[in-house]
Amino acid sequence: MHAVPEPFVAYLRVYEPLSSFDSPLREQLAAAVERGAVDQFDAGLREQDVWLRSQLAAPPRLLPGETADGAVQGVGDVLVIDPAEVPSAPAATVGPGPLVCPLDLRGRAAAALVGFLGEAEIPLRSEALSVPVEKARVRASAVVSELAGGAVHVLSSTWTVPLPWFVLVDPVERCVFTEPGRRRVCWRVAMADARRRVARAHAIGRKSIGEEGPTRILRETGRWLERFHPHSAVELDYGGLVQLMTTADLDADTSAEDVHAIVDAMEADDAEEVATRYEALRDFWSEFAARERHN
Repeated sequence: MHAVPEPFVAYLRVYEPLSSFDSPLREQLAAAVERGAVDQFDAGLREQDVWLRSQLAAPPRLLPGETADGAVQGVGDVLVIDPAEVPSAPAATVGPGPLVCPLDLRGRAAAALVGFLGEAEIPLRSEALSVPVEKARVRASAVVSELAGGAVHVLSSTWTVPLPWFVLVDPVERCVFTEPGRRRVCWRVAMADARRRVARAHAIGRKSIGEEGPTRILRETGRWLERFHPHSAVELDYGGLVQLMTTADLDADTSAEDVHAIVDAMEADDAEEVATRYEALRDFWSEFAARERHN
């Protein structure tokens, strides 16, 4: 398993105050924190490892975090940060700590499986599953329905970062780590600041280009953020995508600045600035997105 590369996945995560969770989940999460949180640098590899082990088990598990008969094994892994690690505007409150992000692998895998079953060709579905397609659909749909009262704490995107996600962050707060074996690019932001930026960008986008495309993503992202505690933190993490990026790529990456400039230009009806900034974004990210087509 160690020879398998980290998934080429970027993440948008929410960390909620541990005290904001209801019992018995709060106690289960506290126990997971006590056992030891996952290192943020290793989160993608940890998710991959848990999933691979679920498929290599005898018999294979349909979803990670389950026993062979589909019973839930517990809350699983968590990420933890301190409120002091989250830049915020003076009016935004973050905490109290610890701030906890459950990886929610079972629910996320179920949602992905429902999408896969709806889109994949029949031969691929049959080959990829260890159980009949309809049985997999029923079980995965049941797990997704369990999420109706809450929300998964992690959204993910393969091969590229959805450009509307950059709206949430402050461009100047980017954290870049380039040590061998521990390369990472991320932003952290107070929930109040993220919601405010999304609401503004959505209002401007709806007026400028209508409700589809990026505006729809902003609307859905805003609704997702509203499901969490207002004193939470949000993290945008390039995850495994940094494996595809050279130091020169990281130095040239102005994605957050460009997206914020596009929102300002749309508000000012400056079509030329919008086009210039979008072209820069397209040129930067198209190389990485193209690798999905060739993979």
